[in-house]
Amino acid sequence: MPTPTHIQEKLRETPHKPGVYIHRDQTGGIIYVGKARDLKKRVSQYFTQSRKMKADRKTRALMETIADFEYHIVKNEDEALILEAKFIKQYRPRYNVIFRDDKRFLLAKVKLDSPSPRLTTTRLKKADGAKYFGPFVHSSALFETLGYLNDRFGLRTCSAANPGEKEYKHCHADVIKSCSAPCVGKISPDQYQSQVMEAVAILEGKGKRDVLSDLEEQMQSASAELDFEKAAKLRDVMENLKKTLQPARQFRKSIMVASTVQPKDDLIELGDFLGLPGPPRIMECFDISNVSSNHIVASMVRFQDGSPDNNKYRRYRIKTVKGQDDFASMAEVVRRRYSRLLQEGAKQAKELGFEDSQESVADLSERVKANLPDLIIVDGGKGQLSSAVKELRRLGLYDHPIIGLAKREEEVFFPGESDSLRIPHDKGALKLLQRIRDEAHRFANNYNELLLRKRIKESALDDCPGVSPRKKELLLQKFGSVARVKTASVEEISAIKGISEKGAGVILEFLKG
Repeated sequence: MPTPTHIQEKLRETPHKPGVYIHRDQTGGIIYVGKARDLKKRVSQYFTQSRKMKADRKTRALMETIADFEYHIVKNEDEALILEAKFIKQYRPRYNVIFRDDKRFLLAKVKLDSPSPRLTTTRLKKADGAKYFGPFVHSSALFETLGYLNDRFGLRTCSAANPGEKEYKHCHADVIKSCSAPCVGKISPDQYQSQVMEAVAILEGKGKRDVLSDLEEQMQSASAELDFEKAAKLRDVMENLKKTLQPARQFRKSIMVASTVQPKDDLIELGDFLGLPGPPRIMECFDISNVSSNHIVASMVRFQDGSPDNNKYRRYRIKTVKGQDDFASMAEVVRRRYSRLLQEGAKQAKELGFEDSQESVADLSERVKANLPDLIIVDGGKGQLSSAVKELRRLGLYDHPIIGLAKREEEVFFPGESDSLRIPHDKGALKLLQRIRDEAHRFANNYNELLLRKRIKESALDDCPGVSPRKKELLLQKFGSVARVKTASVEEISAIKGISEKGAGVILEFLKG
């Protein structure tokens, strides 16, 4: 299939410069975001027939779906990586996998108002009065650079907020000459603050040439004296400094991508498709995560005016259901969510002076239900929807708008109706439903993974002979806890890939001994 004329023209105009490219489908939706050292070479590959024939199934599907592309030029590869991550987190393209979680690039941080400031790293910038540097693409280079600055200027690395004599007794940094020991007055506060500011100036890029020139001279001198180990260390310091101090913008508001998402229009369209009295300004969506049969969790995400209302997200551990039962799990989480909202509404109504009398019962009812969303969405088909509807009716919510969204065919189910609604795939109404459903799915899975990592970290299997972190993860995924592993049989444990009957016996002997 020949490349469309408008794409050929764009390819001719695409420069040989670093940047980020964005692929769109026929509806204008963003399906892939990538970075490139050379935009022209990289983007052209997606429209080369020979590369398409050699590509894997996923890449071939992407190449067949591309209907248009755009690009954004940046200064260097580091900026390209930062901008790529920003766009992926913001638009969550279908064909991107990396950067879709909440992980951010590292920042360097120093609280200058501290009695004895220290250099630290963080992934989240807060309004705490601290000075931040970054983001930094090369995390290992940043750590090495901070280590160099700490050693060069004698900055403390201990975690105490305000160290003194007590902390000094257990610290050896002063002994090995890597800290100027401001905690016990071996250096005055003004002198220490001055050294901190010198380190800060380097992180800001001031005097970069002088620092690198000085290191170059030291390296050459060490090499001339045949001290090649010292020369190699100085060379590594220089390389790490160059990577760390390479300027890279944060791209907070400087670059915007045109989007097909029109929240207000999509909400009006969705209200029309679902037969609602108006646009569902507030929507809540539920999803169940069954990564482990012993630990089932659920999520509730809330959208307001078509956009995520992150502060109102909620996550749940399923308490009353044993085994994998999505219907019962959905019933539990819907019951817990809306019984709580109704109780909060009743409390607010009482505080406002509403009485449960004949004259004000209607007002009271409206006040109680004021916290409820305009539309409830459950991830799933008729079974999940039916379970949720039963719980709502038990709470007195007989006609509250609720739908089920089945993922396979993107069918919308309504309570008590056998036929489903299929909203065309090019409609913003369906894309809005997909966004809130996908967000609920992501939030539930992240919570399940968090709990699993916590169980792995706290596990008594850490000291068990022959149990690697991977085997430990598999054991906890299957049995849910160390206590359940302990009561399992050799056959049940050895059914796990990578664990033999002999290995299962060793595990049981260790846990029971």
